[in-house]
Amino acid sequence: MAESGIRPDEPERFRRQGSVSSKQDLIQWENASVETCTILSWLGYGPEIIQARRDIYREYGKRCTAKGCGFPTLIITGSKGEGLSSYLESDVDQMFILNRVICLEDDVNSCAFPGEITVLRSLSRRSYHGHCRLLLERRGTDILREVNDAFCDDGFGRELLSSDLFVNNWSKVNLVQGEVQHERAGPSIPSTVNGHLHWDFVHALRYYCPNILSKWAARPRHWPPPEVTQRVVSLGAVLTPVGFKGSEYQHVEWRVCFNAGEIELISNLNDTQTKLYVLLKMIKNDVLHPRKKEVSSYTLKNIVLWMAENNPQASFHKKSILQWLHEALDALRVALITLELPYYMIPERNLMATTGLDVEQQRTWISTITDMLNEGPKMILRLPKIRKALIAHPEPFRWYSGRIIELELLMLMYMNRVVICRDENVKVDYTDAIFQALQRRIDEVITDVGVRMRMEGTRVINADAIFDRILM
Repeated sequence: MAESGIRPDEPERFRRQGSVSSKQDLIQWENASVETCTILSWLGYGPEIIQARRDIYREYGKRCTAKGCGFPTLIITGSKGEGLSSYLESDVDQMFILNRVICLEDDVNSCAFPGEITVLRSLSRRSYHGHCRLLLERRGTDILREVNDAFCDDGFGRELLSSDLFVNNWSKVNLVQGEVQHERAGPSIPSTVNGHLHWDFVHALRYYCPNILSKWAARPRHWPPPEVTQRVVSLGAVLTPVGFKGSEYQHVEWRVCFNAGEIELISNLNDTQTKLYVLLKMIKNDVLHPRKKEVSSYTLKNIVLWMAENNPQASFHKKSILQWLHEALDALRVALITLELPYYMIPERNLMATTGLDVEQQRTWISTITDMLNEGPKMILRLPKIRKALIAHPEPFRWYSGRIIELELLMLMYMNRVVICRDENVKVDYTDAIFQALQRRIDEVITDVGVRMRMEGTRVINADAIFDRILM
């Protein structure tokens, strides 16, 4: 798609079109919607457990930041930071924001920053929307080797910060015991710890870009409300080390991101909008099965954010979730047909521009989504978690759900306690009373689940297998 290919009226596609033809159909859609919302809450996507996850991961980031004396700032991003995935369900996305480097838009004055701060100036000319290059304006007196060694000459005697060199420099840091590092994936350095904990590490730079944020904030909208809009603006932006695929400057380009602001936005979706996002993620994982993130959770998040902005909040309620799922899938189908989807924060950036989607996969997904749209509320039966919950006996289903949610909360508290009880040599004091109480209760819950599984005839190998099975 050409850079000018996104039309000013593009978000109109996310306005509700209406998909129910009769009163009888409406009742069927509403009843199925209410049941789906109830099941999603029991599956661990109710507002209380989601908020608990957000709070614990936010606290984890603050404690890790404090342990490192604020250098750098750690935030948990992605589905974990949003509270929308359980303990072992997906990767833990950790973003380290360097506090001794600041990047500035063209017309922002750099005089206010102290001498120890390295100042970089963004150059967006000749870069795709939402991307830029970083020109050194002032080298700070306190500069990390990983940053200093990432500068390269631009051919005119000026120094550019190379995103490729930056990522490669951070890939050389020491690993913790039991950690295996994998190949770079975009801006991140993935690794696995103890065989089942998957981490994605991204090192990012603060970006002061009032022009971009004020343009976003000025849009007419149903949502978010003004106070949330201002909080998002105050959280600012970061630059992550990844260029626009296919650009001649890819190795020195950086992408503009709003991770903290997007977590704030997701946190301010109502219960129905949040569950809509969860259902779309389930469809991606269990129906579409993308191989190379041709359709990602980020794609789906942007569809939900556009729909929330362009429609009255009162229309999103537990009786309407499947109608909204129908609308969201139709928006995804249009995006796959046109290969156009505007980024919510910077609409000029097309999220489908570099998906690498081949024609055969495109046809298959369009056909699958069209079939789902024609199935009406029955489309929800394509999702294994929902289908199994519908046919399960209510009592054992609720019993297991309660234990799973308790075990997850215990593990999250355990995770935070590890940080609290860790000294400057990264040695953990396992004699801590709270630490031991958490471990005892974790063992009790796993034992209770194992006993019940055996009573019901399930073949259980060991406690570790139970742990992995119920927290995936």
